[in-house]
Amino acid sequence: MNANREGGGVPERDDGAVGRFVEDLAGALAEMGVPRMSARIFAALLTADSGRLSSAELAGQLQASPAAVSGAVRYLTQIGLVLRDGEPGSRRHYYRVPEHVWEDVITLRDRQMARWTGVMREGVDILGPDSAAGARMAESMRFFEFVSTELPNVIGRWREHRKALDGRVAQDR
Repeated sequence: MNANREGGGVPERDDGAVGRFVEDLAGALAEMGVPRMSARIFAALLTADSGRLSSAELAGQLQASPAAVSGAVRYLTQIGLVLRDGEPGSRRHYYRVPEHVWEDVITLRDRQMARWTGVMREGVDILGPDSAAGARMAESMRFFEFVSTELPNVIGRWREHRKALDGRVAQDR
């Protein structure tokens, strides 16, 4: 199964190993709170060479009902992990993972943390900064303020790192 495809130089995949990997990754995502079917779909999309799959393809690959796939992709699109594409003249939709999905997710989380920080700031005022509850709230608020300040720097460093890695890959070709 690891032989190169004729003329392509791309190793052939072991479908069973890929399926097990999809389930392992889905399990790890589910442990982090992603609903199981959504996690399976996200993992399947990440591992698809085509970069996109239709609902029917997802249902077939994951042996899931169309309704389960529909609900899961709806959830994934709402949280920004998956995008829906159509084709002109076709009613079929394809799903794919955005190109820089993790940057997008972190940026969205950063906006959410800014919202949480504002709410926590109100909580400190309501609870009183000298109360035990107010002190806990203030600690949470300071944590999210710190992380929100650092995230743009982390994303910037990641982009520089990715650029350097992309340059190395191009040199290796």
